[in-house]
Order: sequence, then C-alpha cells, then structure tokens
Amino acid sequence: MPLNPEFTASKDTEGKNGVQSLEIGMTILRAISSGHRAMMLKDIAAAADMPASKVHRYIVSLVRSGLVEQDTATSRYDLGPFALSLGLVAVDRLDRVKLGLSAIAELRDEINQTTALAVWSEHGPVIIRSVRPYRPITVNVVTGTALHLLTSASGRVFAAHLPHELTRERIRAEQARLQLPRELLTAVGVDAMLAQVRQDGVSTVADYHLVPGVAAAAAPVFNFKHEITLSLLAIGVKDMIDLSPTGPVISALKRSANALSLRLGHAPSHQT
Repeated sequence: MPLNPEFTASKDTEGKNGVQSLEIGMTILRAISSGHRAMMLKDIAAAADMPASKVHRYIVSLVRSGLVEQDTATSRYDLGPFALSLGLVAVDRLDRVKLGLSAIAELRDEINQTTALAVWSEHGPVIIRSVRPYRPITVNVVTGTALHLLTSASGRVFAAHLPHELTRERIRAEQARLQLPRELLTAVGVDAMLAQVRQDGVSTVADYHLVPGVAAAAAPVFNFKHEITLSLLAIGVKDMIDLSPTGPVISALKRSANALSLRLGHAPSHQT
C-alpha cells in the first residue's frame, strides 16, 4: 500500500527543506492562534488557505497531541492545553532586558544616534542601558538615571500606558516642584498630552528634557499581557536629530519597539 506523499519526506527533503507535513500542521495552528475566539473548521480552512477536508485530517492529529481542542457543544476548535503550556514556558524563558539590549544595539546601527532602554521601577522610569552612536558628537546617557514622568520621553510613554493609580501621585508631585509649561500644570492638560502619546505611539521631547540642547523620543514595548514593560529611546543633539513623525528616526524607533513587543508575545490588535 503506497504511503501518502504528504506524510513522507526523502532524506534530502528532511535535511534541507524540513518536513512538509509538520509545516502544514504549523500553518493550521497559526491560523487557529490568530483568531480572536474558537473557530469553525471552515473558518480555519479559509484562514490557512487549504481545503477543509485536508485541514480536518491535520486537526485530528493536533487534537490528539493536545495542541488543539474541540468544544463538543459548538464544534469549534481552539488552542489546546499543550499549546497553552508551550506558550507559558516560552514566555517564562524570555529575558525582556536581554532582548531589549539587542534591540537598542540594532536600532543604534540603523539610525546612528544614542539609543537606550528604560524600565519602570519604584522610583519611576530608569535608564538601564544605553548605546553610543558612531559619531564624534554624541549624547551620553548615564545608566541608573531616573526620569521624570512629565518632562522625559520615556516618562511620558510610561505615564500614558500604566494604570493611572501607579502614576497619579508622582505626576502631582512633579507639577508641584518642576518648572513646567502651562498646559502641564492641570490634570486636563496632562491627560490631553498622554492621550496624544497613545495616539502617536511615540513621545518626543526637546525643550523640557533633562539636559538643555538634547532631544529624545521614546516608544513603548508591551508584553504578552498587553502591559507596557519597557521603553526604547533615541536620543541626540537637538539640532542634529530629526524627530519628525514620519522621519527615519521615529519610523525606526516605532518599528523596533513593535518588533520587540511581538517577540514578547504582544498582539498588535491589543496595543493601546
């Protein structure tokens, strides 16, 4: 009895091109995982761009392995317990800081500006690492620098995406002691500024940054819980860095932050 060619592979195929049946199964699994809820067989087939009869054969094996499960009441399919376990293990093994350090190094290579990584701490946003560009005039960023919420690019990004109860008192304290533009002295003004940051997906500052003559931009990085976990920064001399919304620096910064968010399990449709 001849073997089904879909489930066979020559030594040459296995060594150079992988196993086709496994790749087909992963395509079906990706189609299921990309759905926002349990799916009917016909919808999975459409998403995978395969005949329903072919998809069904593979789903039988995926169900047996625990990667997929079927709700007998609705006949819909969803990710199974083994798939969820794999996801949790993968997330647990991710080192967000290590990935962030790689991201800012690659970003520096692309834009040739100082880049940095910030995290949220009990003292607010803190710079944990920076990378210098390949140019004679640079901005040095000191590791461990604590950032204000209202006057720094990273601070604004964290304030825009963290729960208000985590930032409310710190914002009030800054309003009381910092020299701020008039629009940031009221709750309405701060809310409007943070709403703009969320809409733009990035924050830029120049006139009110920590150091005169320095301009910076920050973009949020989200984790699999759709929570902000890091911010990526691009920093430069005010008149030597283009922070226009569609310029190369902002475009690269947002692209890098989005790629890192995806790496940490964030689904773009959930981004705020």
